[in-house]
Amino acid sequence: MSLFEFCRDFDFQHAPANTQTILKNSLLDIVAVMAGAASNHTSQAMRTYARLHYPAGLYTSRLMFDGQRVNMLGAAWAGGFSADSLDAHEGHFKSKGHAGATVVPALLALADALHHNGQDISGHQFLSALCIGYETALRAGTALMATSPTYHASGGFSAMGVVCAGARLLGFDEPTFRHALGIAEYFSARCPMMRVVLSPTMLRDAHGAGAYVGLNSLLMAQAGMTGAPAETVEDPSVAPHWADIGQRWEIDSQYFKPWPVCRWAQPALTAMLEIQRHHPALSADAIKTIRVETFYESMCLQGHAPRNADEAQYALAFPLAALIVRGKLGPDEVTGDAITAPDILALSARIEVLEAPDISARFPDEILSRLTLALNNGTVIVSPVTAAKGDPHTAMTADELDKKFDLFCTHLGLERSLAVKRAVHSLAQSHSAIATLEPLFSCAAHPGEATDR
Repeated sequence: MSLFEFCRDFDFQHAPANTQTILKNSLLDIVAVMAGAASNHTSQAMRTYARLHYPAGLYTSRLMFDGQRVNMLGAAWAGGFSADSLDAHEGHFKSKGHAGATVVPALLALADALHHNGQDISGHQFLSALCIGYETALRAGTALMATSPTYHASGGFSAMGVVCAGARLLGFDEPTFRHALGIAEYFSARCPMMRVVLSPTMLRDAHGAGAYVGLNSLLMAQAGMTGAPAETVEDPSVAPHWADIGQRWEIDSQYFKPWPVCRWAQPALTAMLEIQRHHPALSADAIKTIRVETFYESMCLQGHAPRNADEAQYALAFPLAALIVRGKLGPDEVTGDAITAPDILALSARIEVLEAPDISARFPDEILSRLTLALNNGTVIVSPVTAAKGDPHTAMTADELDKKFDLFCTHLGLERSLAVKRAVHSLAQSHSAIATLEPLFSCAAHPGEATDR
């Protein structure tokens, strides 16, 4: 089966039941992340940017959790940045990145634009396109990582998934489809990811760029621009990454994050939770020092005293301290006033992060950490070498994912949070995806945000 045939013919019902569940959980998870990010500085800034610089055109879409209609490309920029601004979205080991934070906001923008222009899309059609987008983005990521010596941000490959999903909804023929893929690959944001790890900024994993490039490539190909071939799809060297599409599912290898911080920090947080389970009375005041032994890339996170939300989420010491001090780690613990909280910073300063050669040797196949806690009473607690919660073999339960959704949607209020959850859960039976997902687009007040309405 060719990639074009897969994108043209695939039906969501053809996917295995487990794959369907993971895809639906992925959509719910990304929506929760975007809800949790809706009021942060990056999301506010990008919505203002979209309103100012992307006025309405032929294809217009509403800004997520805002409601104002802008050019679809502006909505893609803003949506991708928002999903990327809270580092809690699902990910994938072989691509060393993420698909959903690009594909979901881009596809929502496209579907909303088509709905506004009179082309209604059922919930089943939307899920079929979304599944195509995830699967092809992840395969493009594995192909890119296998052929490039540089560790690229996720926007460098996830735009390909946007094209595959969008081409299905737009009914592209094969030549137009190939040109859209070629344009997306050529213009993709192949950003040096480690630069943001070492010097965190709002640019993050380039999901805003990936969402924009994917939709823009569809529009350019639709207008007659040429761009084929896309080497990460059509070059013989990458054929193994595409040969079994529709038979084996990269989506099944996705992991989910319990916490809104870099995946490389999460094994240490998982180890800490296990220590707390065995020592329920353990408090921050009882801890003299913590030593985190981890792999080199995780050791680079450090982040004892972050200056902003980006540094707090690309950190290890600070979120570990926040988890211990506050007893939870959600959006409020890595944004706003928590970043300068004296109690969190005091414990963070007592955390040492070191590379452990035995753990580095197991990366990237495994991401692991080990903790040693020295208590004020002289007790020493050592964790086993621990993998992150949420990996396929340490999967989050449905109840855990549900609790994460509730935590991340707290600022929506209970009534609207429940409406969003119901909308996503009922999507498969919906005659109109956008009508059903209306709670994701309805306007909400964001403190301190200029609306320019």
